[in-house]
Amino acid sequence: MASQDHKVDILLLGSGGREHAMLVKLAQSPRAGRLFVAPGNGGMYQLAQKADVDQDDPAAVARFARENNIGLVVIGPEAPLVAGVADAVRAEGIPVFGPSGKAAQMEGSKKFAKDVMERAGVPTARYESFTDEAACAEYVRKVGGPIVIKADGLAAGKGVIVAQTTEEALDGVHECFTAFGDAGSLVVVEEMLEGPECSLLALTDGKTVVPLATSQDHKRALDGDRGLNTGGMGVYSPVPILLPGELEQMVQIEEKVVAELAQEDNPYSGCLYGGFMLTKDGPKVLEFNARFGDPETQVVLPRMKGDLVECFLACDNGTLSPDMVSWDDDWAVSVVLTSAGYPGSYEKGKLISGIDDANAMDGVTVYHAGTKLGEDGAVYTNGGRVLDVTAVAPTFEDARNKAYEACDKIFFEGKTYRHDIGIKAIKGRANL
Repeated sequence: MASQDHKVDILLLGSGGREHAMLVKLAQSPRAGRLFVAPGNGGMYQLAQKADVDQDDPAAVARFARENNIGLVVIGPEAPLVAGVADAVRAEGIPVFGPSGKAAQMEGSKKFAKDVMERAGVPTARYESFTDEAACAEYVRKVGGPIVIKADGLAAGKGVIVAQTTEEALDGVHECFTAFGDAGSLVVVEEMLEGPECSLLALTDGKTVVPLATSQDHKRALDGDRGLNTGGMGVYSPVPILLPGELEQMVQIEEKVVAELAQEDNPYSGCLYGGFMLTKDGPKVLEFNARFGDPETQVVLPRMKGDLVECFLACDNGTLSPDMVSWDDDWAVSVVLTSAGYPGSYEKGKLISGIDDANAMDGVTVYHAGTKLGEDGAVYTNGGRVLDVTAVAPTFEDARNKAYEACDKIFFEGKTYRHDIGIKAIKGRANL
């Protein structure tokens, strides 16, 4: 086993705010050696070298890791996991943070995940699955809205339709079967669960489950939870509306799932991210993801005390223990700055200024998401979600105020953001 002071060269796959937050935390470790990113973004290149490798090509990633003496590959997004990148890297004897392609079906297939949950006996929405559009539509007409329609496979966060009416549900069925290619060849129809949502990311080595801090994402584009669903417009941590015992129940649910997968000879290591609905009957699983959440990572990792390199290596080699992670009482709030028009069409290539001024504020970190470095060395917009402006402070109000103060220091044409991120934290559960 490597000594504690042995430096580890790291390859991180991904290009979003989640990966930038992971990179910042990894770079803080005394174990971190050379850092590589593929493909990376305008902020990540300030900490790491760009690796010329396709993140979704298992053989190419494994070859790069072998030829560059990489000691840890960290897989950020879901697509490389489902493609089996972790398997190819492990076959080279190189440590990797992320589940196997088979275990990543917890995110890669909604039906796979629901079936595992059923066998593990964990609470989730009732569901049916269909491979035929007509049969699915007939079922939807029978049960009526409100109801949730999900494309089975990966659909870039767009394959879920929360339908209030039967008509909306039927439109959603048609969309899933026709708009998402292979991801929509099987469609899952679920009952609508009611209550506030809560995300719980957990590290696991396939046996031990170490929960991270709770967080709550804001998916809708506009203030007041109106507008289209997005990849996330902001997030805060921890979640104060949890009732006594609810966190323990969520942890137990994730432990049951990890135990069930191990029993089925499909061990799961990496991050298991549970999306929960806090119903009147207790927490129920909305979905599982096979990686860190985005933008949840941008508030969870800044609050975490612990060596992320050590944690990730322990997840891979089976030595994870709860004492590797601890928390203080700080709050974190992150506001996402987006391009005008997101999540619809938007323009790229807008000059960004003020990032250094925002980063200079005490407790503030600006994570790059959709950015690129120009030939002039300046930073430009290169996506819908451009920046995650995160503030950590002793109180929720301080963190929230500081995040928005930092947002005001950053400028680019079309800068758009929600002004009510985290208000749910002070409203109280009865008012949600």
